[in-house]
Amino acid sequence: MNIKESIKQIARDAQSASRELSKVSSTVKNKVLLQMADELLKNSTGLIAENARDVAEAKKAALSKAMIDRLILKKSTIEGMARGLTEVAALPDPTGKVTSMWRRPNGLLVGRMRIPLGVIGIIYESRPNVTADAAALCLKSGNAVILRGGSEAIHSNLAICSILRKVLQKNMLPAGAIQVIPTTDREAVYEMLQLDEYIDLIIPRGGEELIRAVVAQSKIPVIKHYKGVCHIFVDASADPEMATDICCNAKIQRPGVCNAMETLLVHKDIARRFLPAAAKAFKKAHVLLKGCDKTRKILKNIDAACEADWYAEYLDLILAVRIVENIDEAIAHIEKYGSLHTEAIITSDYSNSQRFLNEVNSSTVLVNASTRFSDGFELGLGAEIGISTTKLHAYGPMGLEELTTTKFIIYGNGQVRT
Repeated sequence: MNIKESIKQIARDAQSASRELSKVSSTVKNKVLLQMADELLKNSTGLIAENARDVAEAKKAALSKAMIDRLILKKSTIEGMARGLTEVAALPDPTGKVTSMWRRPNGLLVGRMRIPLGVIGIIYESRPNVTADAAALCLKSGNAVILRGGSEAIHSNLAICSILRKVLQKNMLPAGAIQVIPTTDREAVYEMLQLDEYIDLIIPRGGEELIRAVVAQSKIPVIKHYKGVCHIFVDASADPEMATDICCNAKIQRPGVCNAMETLLVHKDIARRFLPAAAKAFKKAHVLLKGCDKTRKILKNIDAACEADWYAEYLDLILAVRIVENIDEAIAHIEKYGSLHTEAIITSDYSNSQRFLNEVNSSTVLVNASTRFSDGFELGLGAEIGISTTKLHAYGPMGLEELTTTKFIIYGNGQVRT
């Protein structure tokens, strides 16, 4: 088969498998997930060997140190993958859950029941652990999954998928429920994105360039977030020490992730008390500060911020700082430059905290906490398939429930419409 026919067959197999999965009980799904966790651990030596092939090719291709670091599978990484499968098995199964029920005047009992989406395509870069995480979440929520990892991880992804599929077959479940596209040819991605009659949703995970390319080519609905330009607003009533701790955590703990703070907004009335101590803490962690004119009057040795800095997702130890007149200006700044990802306010003023929660339109909004909590695991979802800044059908970190939709169920006793 050529690539087009091969991808179409993969999609057909996935659609067929999704129909079978929708009938599988939570007990069986959980048993399978636990067996998958065991098999990953048992086959860790083989997985590390296959991964070594990918790492060698990545080094030969001179990929960045950060990408190679994300690519490497160690024993601890595989243990983490197995632990993730076990945690997903322990989560409540959303499928079949009746979320509401009401009776109509004619006696009809009307409700909504959660059901799987069907077939989910996931396109991602590096990180072979995503293969196991995504497969587990899709299986638990009753969805078949087609995985297309980056070419740099092809041997690792195929090896992980092979282990998971063997467990499916051992339990008489369709192997088509979990598939990795076996070619690194980019044509395969394009063909996958055309198959809207078989695939129900596409979730790209990676940089802005990848996500925009997927959105431009796809006939299938895409869950996306282009970037994470996350803000923290330090209000006039904020505790300066708390604000410094939160801001340092949001910027420094893992600067290369999408929920790290990129812009710090500071109320003018607290700027002279807060900024010098905060800047000292940032300097200790080697954070490069870029500030507006008002900020540079207080922090005299920092770089000037330009218009592009307010839009920037640095993913690095760089932070843009702006002093604002009030909460209105802070919210207006976020509305103009934000990416609908995550924003936080540090304040002791209840009224301002509620205004911020109500008026900031991003997918996650926090009061007196780090933006780093915008994460499925941290929010109690158990795990996440990704983060959506698209309001349809999910918004923010996506867990099991976001991999389902609802259908109407209706009980009658002979009613006819007049």
